[in-house]
Amino acid sequence: MEILLKKLTSTAKAPERGSDYAAGYDLFADLSEKVEIAPHETLMIGTGIATAIPEGYFGGIFARSGLSAKEGLRPGNCVGVVDADYRGEIKVALHNDSEVIRTVEPMQKIAQMVILPFLAVEFTETEKLSETNRGEGGFGSTGKK
Repeated sequence: MEILLKKLTSTAKAPERGSDYAAGYDLFADLSEKVEIAPHETLMIGTGIATAIPEGYFGGIFARSGLSAKEGLRPGNCVGVVDADYRGEIKVALHNDSEVIRTVEPMQKIAQMVILPFLAVEFTETEKLSETNRGEGGFGSTGKK
């Protein structure tokens, strides 16, 4: 699949895969200088790129496992969504879950984008839903015996 990419700055870097079988494409911080993120603070970090994702797909913005586990940095919204019709800069709301100040360097890998298909649906209002064994059992209800 081809995805058109526009660099919005001269320093922007195109997303890259870490290995041949990686699902995610690393996104890089397009910063002129390092920034600090205080504990439990969220900062919007630009990538300097915009994309034209094909109709029927979206870009899911996920944490990088190493950055999250080692530094406590992850997307503030847990999973970001870049819609197919969005043409603005891809930004990551990077949140510091740790108890110490974390530094983000220019061109540091800050998140990963996975291109995923989705189904367009229509919701139809009804008075009654089909019955299932689970019924209305909510959080934790399937783990009980």
